[in-house]
Amino acid sequence: MQHAVRSRGAIRVGLTPVPRPRTPSVASLMDADALRVLHRAARALLDDLPDLTDRLVALLHEQEPAYRAAITKDPTATWQEAQRSLRHSVASLLDPRGARDAARRCSWRIGATRAEQGLPLDALLHAFRLGGSLVWQRLVEETSRTAPEDVRLLVHVAADVWNFVDEHCTIVADAYRQTEWQIGRRRENRARLLAAGLLDGTSRIADLPEAAQVLGLPEQGRYVVVAVTGVHSARSDAARAAAVPSGTRVHWHAGAEADYGIVLVGAGDEGLPEPEEPGSAPRAPVPGLRIGVGSAVVGLASVGDGRRLADTALDICPEAGGTVRLADHLPAALVVSSPELGRALAERVLGPLLRLEPADREVLLDTLTTWLDCDGSAQRAGERLYCHRNTVLNRLRRCEQLTGRSLARPADVVEMSLALTARRVLRD
Repeated sequence: MQHAVRSRGAIRVGLTPVPRPRTPSVASLMDADALRVLHRAARALLDDLPDLTDRLVALLHEQEPAYRAAITKDPTATWQEAQRSLRHSVASLLDPRGARDAARRCSWRIGATRAEQGLPLDALLHAFRLGGSLVWQRLVEETSRTAPEDVRLLVHVAADVWNFVDEHCTIVADAYRQTEWQIGRRRENRARLLAAGLLDGTSRIADLPEAAQVLGLPEQGRYVVVAVTGVHSARSDAARAAAVPSGTRVHWHAGAEADYGIVLVGAGDEGLPEPEEPGSAPRAPVPGLRIGVGSAVVGLASVGDGRRLADTALDICPEAGGTVRLADHLPAALVVSSPELGRALAERVLGPLLRLEPADREVLLDTLTTWLDCDGSAQRAGERLYCHRNTVLNRLRRCEQLTGRSLARPADVVEMSLALTARRVLRD
């Protein structure tokens, strides 16, 4: 804190024909007297520092609820913090240059420590202003007691005292915000690591309570993992809104190839309605966005299994976009889970059809697929294909002749259905 013994001579503008001799500045003498009065009172404050600290702690307890809790929790630490801050503040009145760096370091440490403890910044700044007010009040009281006629001289150093308070409020706020930012980054990084461990299935059992606390999810809840990928909007609010119902508790994790939402679908609270599961209700599609919704798993320890189920659902999802809920596509999931066997099944069952000329092949495969989608109704299949039901039946008989399977035999129908699914979902 810089104290003035500063020139107060006026700056003259224009011509001055005859310079006049100057006498010593009365203002400078008054500043020197003011510093003498200030130093005398400040030395008395240092001698009575414990009482000054007690008064500040009492004021904090009375006027600042956040500090009241801190004082109740650890009165010794709070008293020592106040005492250090006051000692540096009063020492700076006596030796501004010599005490400046130590005072700044003290204020910075207090700001950083209180940020780590979660004390509100407003409460911290209020404490520093209360400390500044108390020091000024005690300076006036001490001067009034020992030399009442000198109280008026303190006016000349009042600005310096309050500039010191403002400077240290700024230091405290900067330290608090920087530490708060660092804490936020550490928290985000820790949440990212914990979520990645859950999704990869590499989390240790001992980490689950911390993961539940950091991610804000119950350890024993029911979860569905949602995988989202596709266009640039995959990480946008619109994509997330399309993937997860509004109001649902979810933690999002950005992966290398897809984003994953760990969605709470049941916390086991009796009497409370279960939240809507992702993908259970139709929503407006986002063009190019692919969403895979896994099946429900129990507990954070099973989120890795949920992620694998979501990936399987995403593999089934069409390239053009859409939402696939695994529970609604289990046959396709079986095929995708073992692509080698799926391709072998498609070749074994559909091989003769697949080796036809492209136009002929697509007509027969499309007819067979449509007939299965229509629950074996040739009439409905013909309406979809814009042809007579007899045409549908003739094409189906040809499929039977080429494949050696009978559509009247349930086991053969199952094989042909799975083979068609394998050809559709195993794109490469």
